[in-house]
Amino acid sequence: VDGSILEGGGQILRNSAALCCLLERPVRIHHIRANRSKPGLRPQHLTGLLLVKDLCGGALSGARVDSDTVTLTPGRLIAGDFEADTLTAGSVALLIQISLPCLVFASGLCQLNLKGGTNASLAPPVDFIQEVLKPSLERFGLKFSCEVIKRGFFPRGGGEVMVRSEPIRQLQSIDMTDPGHVVRIRGQAFCSGELPVSKARQIAHAARQRLRRHIKADVPVEIDVQHLNPTEARATGCCLMLIAETSTGCLLGGSGLGEKKKPAEAVGQEAADGLIESIKLGVCADEHLQDQLIVFMALAHGKSRVLTGPLTMHTKTAMHIAKLIVGPVVEFNVVDVEGKPNCKIIECTGMGYVNRSVRA
Repeated sequence: VDGSILEGGGQILRNSAALCCLLERPVRIHHIRANRSKPGLRPQHLTGLLLVKDLCGGALSGARVDSDTVTLTPGRLIAGDFEADTLTAGSVALLIQISLPCLVFASGLCQLNLKGGTNASLAPPVDFIQEVLKPSLERFGLKFSCEVIKRGFFPRGGGEVMVRSEPIRQLQSIDMTDPGHVVRIRGQAFCSGELPVSKARQIAHAARQRLRRHIKADVPVEIDVQHLNPTEARATGCCLMLIAETSTGCLLGGSGLGEKKKPAEAVGQEAADGLIESIKLGVCADEHLQDQLIVFMALAHGKSRVLTGPLTMHTKTAMHIAKLIVGPVVEFNVVDVEGKPNCKIIECTGMGYVNRSVRA
């Protein structure tokens, strides 16, 4: 697998490793993250690869920071308790992304103790995993939980998340093509450490104001505010996660992350703007969810269909990698939507992967 193609980042590594682990096929990934300012393996990518190696009792060569080539030789997926620590503020959500396809097809119950950044830049927050990704994946039949033990912000990290999963025999296809209408918007604004609770209130207020300019007046907007104590967050930081619930059960997300010298108002507006864009498009999967569904669509039995906005480069890359590794048994088709020029329906006929460890 050429790690420089299309998106050219860590997603190629994660999806290739997970799929090859399931199919028990050795994979060599070269030119890792070639399109990034610091190419090669970073600590969080290395941690993810080592985690997959442990999940399948495999072998891994080239596994060192800055390496541009790795080879994973998978064994059989096993059940049990596993740990992974980025030792940085590297994203815990991305550790979940690489391991989740393997977890749900293991031979028994699995538990992961993951440490790193729960709310990091250039990666989905763990709140997105809990509030948007998890319920969306449950449509396929996945059974897992994701509990935040402690939040970790850049640059210290130190967050801790517990993931528990039950094995399944086969994923069912999904149809997410009816967006319905927004019935409720909810959210949670956090701050920790040296930041006063007023910072979280400012973030929530800015988001609420922005949403009210663009969302129908009869849609309730409820944003909780919380200051995390030292047992709940290791470092100083702030963030906001917004979720829009629709009448057909779709969930759209928008998030904002505090940074040094970034005003609280900007954090709130960032989260609100992301959510507003998805609502105005009238989609079932926002731009951050669409690519994370691809692996599961490819593994499922039958044809899945998902209404989304313009395909992101991450989504195009995920489709390419799935076709490359799984082969012609997986078929993708991108369909235009009448009356919605900025929307697409992603169709995927999956391979119908079967977990032989689980009885029918």
